[in-house]
Amino acid sequence: SLPVLYLFAEFDDAANLLAANPDATTISIDEPVEIPKNQHSRLQEPGREEDDELLGTDDSDKTELLAGQKKSAPFWTFDYYQTFFDVDTYQVLDRIKGSVFPVPGKNFVRLYIRSNPDLYGPFWICATLVFTIAVSGNLSNFFIHLGKPAYHYVPEFRKVSIAATTIYAYAWLVPLALWGFLMWRNTKVMNIVSYSFLEIVCVYGYSLFIYIPTAILWIIPQKVVRWVLVVFSLCLSGSVLAMTFWPAVRDDNRRIAVATVATILLLHALLALGCLAYFFDAPELDISAPIVPAHNGTTVITKSH
Repeated sequence: SLPVLYLFAEFDDAANLLAANPDATTISIDEPVEIPKNQHSRLQEPGREEDDELLGTDDSDKTELLAGQKKSAPFWTFDYYQTFFDVDTYQVLDRIKGSVFPVPGKNFVRLYIRSNPDLYGPFWICATLVFTIAVSGNLSNFFIHLGKPAYHYVPEFRKVSIAATTIYAYAWLVPLALWGFLMWRNTKVMNIVSYSFLEIVCVYGYSLFIYIPTAILWIIPQKVVRWVLVVFSLCLSGSVLAMTFWPAVRDDNRRIAVATVATILLLHALLALGCLAYFFDAPELDISAPIVPAHNGTTVITKSH
């Protein structure tokens, strides 16, 4: 048959080549191709796997970019901004879970964000946090003065605007400053890894999710409970920020790298402590009681605390 004749023809050609050149080597299709030693040693460099896991190699980044490639559009069109919200419910929930349960040694950008950074999750997390803090702060003030006859509850709507200004300013201005700093240090140290501005905003937005249930529990008028909650929230969200940005600055000067991460954590702590102090730990107001006339003709003004 034809396959058998074709097989014998290949054997004849190989025999003729060996007769002409006895030193020639033949490769069977069943034999695995041997990887050159220099390439194998390069792939097994110490610490290489850790860097690939934390920051990603160029090949992996190109693969992710090609896999999630988006059509470019002018920035003045709606299609350009639509790409920032092109995310499904599963991705948002997965990123929220990653921000609440950080995995030691895993980079949040590399693990969740880099394939498709979005603004949908950060925007709605910040919006939800604004109303949660404002409403919970009003309820906390109500429960503190509950039972006092001279107290009349008046909702403070200005807390919504103050909370919105504070949280959105933090979620945009701090990432902008950090992005500019990383870009500047990248010109000084070649090993500095610069995240994109969208990736940094995404990390900060998702890191604020833990404060939504925390703000609800801050309604409990017990300072010990509130401090335990704020410390617990700071440890979770702060660890996400530290594990994300430390690999990006660890190759820089040691003092600069430590100072950068310390500043990130300090600003994050100031946000939480500032919200707790302003919206929930406001001092009780002295409320004047009605004037009570005395029997001797004088008047007595009493105050309820």
